[in-house]
Amino acid sequence: MSLRVLAAMSGGVDSAVAAARAAEAGYDVTGVHLALSSNPQSYRTGARGCCTLEDSRDARRAADVIGIPFYVWDMAERFHRDVVEDFVSEYAAGRTPNPCLRCNEKIKFAAVLDRAVALGFDAVVTGHHARLDDGVLRRSVDAGKDQSYVLGVLTREQLARAVFPLGHSTKAQVRAEAADRGLTVADKPDSHDICFIADGDTRGFLAERLGSEPGPIVDESGEVVGGHSGAYGFTIGQRKGLRIDRPTPDGRPRYVLSIEPVSNTVTVGPRSSLAVSSIVGARPIWNGPVAEPHEPLACMVQLRAHGEVYGCRVQLSGGELHIQLDTPATGVAAGQAAVLYDGDTVLGSATITSSS
Repeated sequence: MSLRVLAAMSGGVDSAVAAARAAEAGYDVTGVHLALSSNPQSYRTGARGCCTLEDSRDARRAADVIGIPFYVWDMAERFHRDVVEDFVSEYAAGRTPNPCLRCNEKIKFAAVLDRAVALGFDAVVTGHHARLDDGVLRRSVDAGKDQSYVLGVLTREQLARAVFPLGHSTKAQVRAEAADRGLTVADKPDSHDICFIADGDTRGFLAERLGSEPGPIVDESGEVVGGHSGAYGFTIGQRKGLRIDRPTPDGRPRYVLSIEPVSNTVTVGPRSSLAVSSIVGARPIWNGPVAEPHEPLACMVQLRAHGEVYGCRVQLSGGELHIQLDTPATGVAAGQAAVLYDGDTVLGSATITSSS
């Protein structure tokens, strides 16, 4: 008897080809599109996100071509609570969240997987570019499209019920296959930016929900060099958009070094002051093939989506993940994920809480 799988179909080319491959492989496939907004018109249009009316229609057409049953699940309330409200509260606390990572964790592989299992499905199929070998998560063969970083927050139990059919293909190969299969989404542009921010203006989106909170911008000595209307509008490592009244004597640019939400203070300084060598992460998840590192373990770490990879030594202690980098990193922001790798294999992850 073939496995019953639920294919999450966003309306894009990746999820359509993933569903088609699953059906061709002999799985009993049912397609589902997640309605993530109670008012889809308020989210991106023009094939720019994954939450629009166009996306729902594209997903249904793809399911018809593949020849599989198709349903739309209303996940708007859960998405708003677990992703949108989380995004706003994280910025209000001076952290920099990754909403796509949170959506994978809380929606696609928690809410959807839980419902799928309850309905008798064995696994969930998605169009993520990542490989999964015997429950072990690995990078995609297409380094430029690899999404193992945003999947690094999943547990072993969740990975055991996941299917990623695209991990051994490049994006160009996926598009060519979609065209060969007669899928109209073959040339559909990839989604970009944050799907629930309609115009791409993150600062404006946050200001509308958090209001104006004027505060100082100071340098490392504490001298006020400018002002802002909300500390939530800044991220660590940011260079552009700083409202600084007093330029540096040497004319060199300043970068955001820290964000203090209690005092509503943004501290800026030279790029050299961004360098950190030690990172602490909370809520560690160990989902790889080796044992949890209660003794120092040499591996690699990625600190942001599509970011640079650093050699490091890691150790779990007191419910936290301690990471010592071999070479300093810059722009490390609390709220982002630190995902650990051994070569192309994911070992685990944690949410960054501090760095020095």
